[in-house]
Amino acid sequence: MAQRRMFSKNVARTDIFLDMSQTAQNLYFHLGIDADDDGFVNPKMVMRMIGSNNDDLKVLVAKSFLIPFEDGVVVVRHWRTNNEIRQDRYKETQYKEHRQKLSLSDGVYDVVLPMVPPSVGHLVDPGKDRVDQDRVD
Repeated sequence: MAQRRMFSKNVARTDIFLDMSQTAQNLYFHLGIDADDDGFVNPKMVMRMIGSNNDDLKVLVAKSFLIPFEDGVVVVRHWRTNNEIRQDRYKETQYKEHRQKLSLSDGVYDVVLPMVPPSVGHLVDPGKDRVDQDRVD
């Protein structure tokens, strides 16, 4: 995995990104740092490492910054907008089956193959955390 990652102002300086809590923004950046060369990452370790909560992950999914998969893996949706990796340094993801379910257009991943849309609830224990619509950070 690469030791350097980039983040585009075209993603991080949008109103939708800046309207998220600072903790959700922080989680996005840390997931980007830990993602493989195709943008895939298992968020649980990262969340434990930085003290993030499940609401932050839910917000990133709800705002379409991440695409979740049933096994808990997520892909950073704007990965190619943020990062361009030289072919001689590129290492293909281990999540090849997940990658086949996505299309890439203008640096943004979208789901193309039908997949059961995972609720973000599978990423948390029922009743533990919830997205609080009225929460003020």
